[in-house]
Amino acid sequence: MNEDFINLTSENLASEHLSCIIRTKKAHPGVEAKRQWLSERLKEGHVFRKLNEKATVFIEYAPLESAWVPIIGDRYFYIYCLWATGEFKGKGYGKALMEYCIADAKAKGKSGICMLGAKKQKAWLTDQAFATKFGFKVVDTTDNGYDLLALSFDGSKPQFADHAKNMEIDQKELTIFYDMQCPYIYQTIEKLKAYCEEKFVPVTFHQIDTLEKAKQLPCVFNNWAAFYNGKFETVNLLAPSFIDRILKKKS
Repeated sequence: MNEDFINLTSENLASEHLSCIIRTKKAHPGVEAKRQWLSERLKEGHVFRKLNEKATVFIEYAPLESAWVPIIGDRYFYIYCLWATGEFKGKGYGKALMEYCIADAKAKGKSGICMLGAKKQKAWLTDQAFATKFGFKVVDTTDNGYDLLALSFDGSKPQFADHAKNMEIDQKELTIFYDMQCPYIYQTIEKLKAYCEEKFVPVTFHQIDTLEKAKQLPCVFNNWAAFYNGKFETVNLLAPSFIDRILKKKS
């Protein structure tokens, strides 16, 4: 099955489909932002492995030391995303991608692999039930239901940075932290800006554009985090309807 997959490189990044649902013949600003983000990350050991089709079948992971998440640990890989959806689901592709990541980690002398999960499955996060089939276990938690899952090869455990468990900020208005790791982020921000302007909702957007900023975030993060009234809300990308529910619930 390995011949069905391809890894993105600096040589093929400009021409390859990025394996998310966004499909258009025209240049898409979210996809192009993702390409630019990846062009820098590939130099740091970031891996993007995809089915050699225009399909949502891929895994994306990086050395934890250079992964844009407030998680600490030595010699771990961090999985951002692992997806096999649509007509390609249930054909063993997800299993093959996870097995590739595990083999890659062992070949490079890593201590293990970790990923963000939750006690109740969240949209935009890899299915933790799938990960547990490979031996991933919860090694750290937050008070509001997020878990750090890890597959350890040597008994060591990564953990959330202490400040990532704060889940509070000083700003009371709707506040979004984001990076350009996901092609959907660009269009989500544009929609939220338009909605908040129309509804006169104060909002602040903080782009995380360096590793240092990501490592210092006051919350769990996979590429997105939302706060309201100073309290952490979600790592899910927000639809305007979700913002409306937050505002009504906490008004």
